Amino acid sequence: MIALEAKDLKVGYGKADVLDGVNVKVDEGAIVSLVGPNGAGKTTLLLALTGLLPARGTVSYFGEPMANVSVEDRVARGLCLVPERRELFGDLSVSDNLELGGFSRWMRGERQLRESLEEVFERFPRLRERQDKDASTLSGGERQMLALGRALMAAPRLLLLDEPSLGLAPLIVREIFHIISRLRDNGVSLLVVEQNARAALEVSDYAYVLENGRVSMEGAASDLIDNPRVIDTYLGRRQAY
Repeated sequence: MIALEAKDLKVGYGKADVLDGVNVKVDEGAIVSLVGPNGAGKTTLLLALTGLLPARGTVSYFGEPMANVSVEDRVARGLCLVPERRELFGDLSVSDNLELGGFSRWMRGERQLRESLEEVFERFPRLRERQDKDASTLSGGERQMLALGRALMAAPRLLLLDEPSLGLAPLIVREIFHIISRLRDNGVSLLVVEQNARAALEVSDYAYVLENGRVSMEGAASDLIDNPRVIDTYLGRRQAY
């Protein structure tokens, strides 16, 4: 089944189109990466998919058109974004940030949030250790874990991740992408925007290269990682991460 599909998606700021007829899809249970240079429109695409930016074209989520579905309802249906800046509440504790992630579920009458919180702590033991600390005291890697954990509290079916490795040390990047791979194994579909193309491609099933607001290449991630143009433009020599 297709978890998410965008067809002929166009997004403009003023008179200029940042996205010009983009087509992408994410199969259920897959990790799909979106790589490309700064300014290519990657973050704009994620914002359009979540309804945070108006867009022309069509977006469907598990077969349902999203044209008239609000941002809040998309989250309630399990379409969740982890933004580039993480957007944590620095003066609230780790536990409070996580519980806010499940707020829409609580409003719908779901009362299993304590079990969900325990699952997050099992997945991220460091968050359990820091649960009473303010989010502002966390390291960069811990902040990314908290952002992922908060999104998981919403019980997502599809996670959109914007630059999950941004600003992180290589060893932490490796850990974050290991976590991303495990999320797929647990049934969460993922669309990952990432400038660290090698890290993204090595955990992905499929990938798109976005350049100047258009998809310039696409294919199985294992094929793109060996493509000479992708290597020359985005990968370079192999790096440890």
